[in-house]
Amino acid sequence: MLKIEFDTYALANGLTVILHQDRSSPLVAVDLWYHVGSKDESPGRTGFAHLFEHLMFMGSRHAPYPSFDAIMESWGGHNNGTTSNDRTNYYEIGPRNLLETFLWLEADRLSTLPDVITLEELDRQRKVVQNERRQSYENRPYGAGELVVPEAMYPADHPYHWPTIGSHEDVEAATVADVRDFFDRFYRPSNASLAIAGDFDPAEVRALVDRYFGWQPARPQPQRAPRPPVPRLAADVTRTVTDRVQLPRLRLAWHSPALFEAGDADMDLAAHALGGGKSSRLYRALVFDGRIAQDAFAYQGSLLLGSLFHVGATAKPGHDIAEVAAAVDAELNRFASEGPTDEELARARNTHLSDFYKGLDHLQTRADLLNHYQYLLGTPDGAQRDVERYRAATRASVRDAFARVLGGHRLVLQTLPEAARA
Repeated sequence: MLKIEFDTYALANGLTVILHQDRSSPLVAVDLWYHVGSKDESPGRTGFAHLFEHLMFMGSRHAPYPSFDAIMESWGGHNNGTTSNDRTNYYEIGPRNLLETFLWLEADRLSTLPDVITLEELDRQRKVVQNERRQSYENRPYGAGELVVPEAMYPADHPYHWPTIGSHEDVEAATVADVRDFFDRFYRPSNASLAIAGDFDPAEVRALVDRYFGWQPARPQPQRAPRPPVPRLAADVTRTVTDRVQLPRLRLAWHSPALFEAGDADMDLAAHALGGGKSSRLYRALVFDGRIAQDAFAYQGSLLLGSLFHVGATAKPGHDIAEVAAAVDAELNRFASEGPTDEELARARNTHLSDFYKGLDHLQTRADLLNHYQYLLGTPDGAQRDVERYRAATRASVRDAFARVLGGHRLVLQTLPEAARA
């Protein structure tokens, strides 16, 4: 039985606290999840969750910029944060004597950040975010096509219709009042969970958490729109974009089971069998045997409100997307009919579980997983359930899940070199 040992409790203000003690090394990790992501934005106000991740590193009333980083880094600590469609997290890891510092810094920016958000800080961070969009999408080979996927796959009123990075226009239009309103709505103890992992004394940690977070006022969880219907395409959708690339690329996308729903793990395993490295079916068929593609890939993009299954390949010089698409479809149809072989299923499962167990070596990964399960399942005790999804998969279950997904309508995205469209 796999279990990441933990204790959990809640403060009177609604903050969920998860403690995972590990005294094998003199380190501590603090991982704070806010249950807000780009899905909680609205049209015309996109990119706020990610923008706020940047603003949160600009300091607070008692730790103004750049002291937030300087304080912990001077003593060997490290911190960062990430934003997804579904959540935002902030984490610190370092020597155990930094635990109180980590908690103080996180609590201070939760309670005082609106006081230090100025137009100057907002302008600085909006430029950073806009430059990140350019580097990650607009100026990255084939990145322009990735921005098309959410717009094509989800209706305009769906929370996944826009990318997490947001649009230049929305980020530019954000005012200090907009940003403060966003913070006031989502950054509150009742909308967060705090995981602390490592070498600590439990009684001391509880006292520190109460000291720095317990006094913050209780507020209800933010009101959210009802969960949208499961998205489906009414017909196949084709999009063509041009980019500053040398070779055309095909990307296909289907709606697939949401994170932790039945079929999600099966689609993960199908993706590995089809596109997980040089031994996968697509790579062998298109790159090694057919020699019509430079690469081939497949992955299950698992999300809370519904996932996307992606398949793609980049054509070799002298070959076009139509030729690549025909070869891809032949492999996909064969897989939907036959499913994986015993060897493919074992390799996919072993690779996934090996990566999972390797991740558990890292203290911060364990803290983040406890928060992940708390958010998705309502309890941090999700490791065994997570692993069991992959152990329980069979050739038939993978085949059937894949066939159901493949039977739906899809996005066909063609990225062409600019010269080809001219």
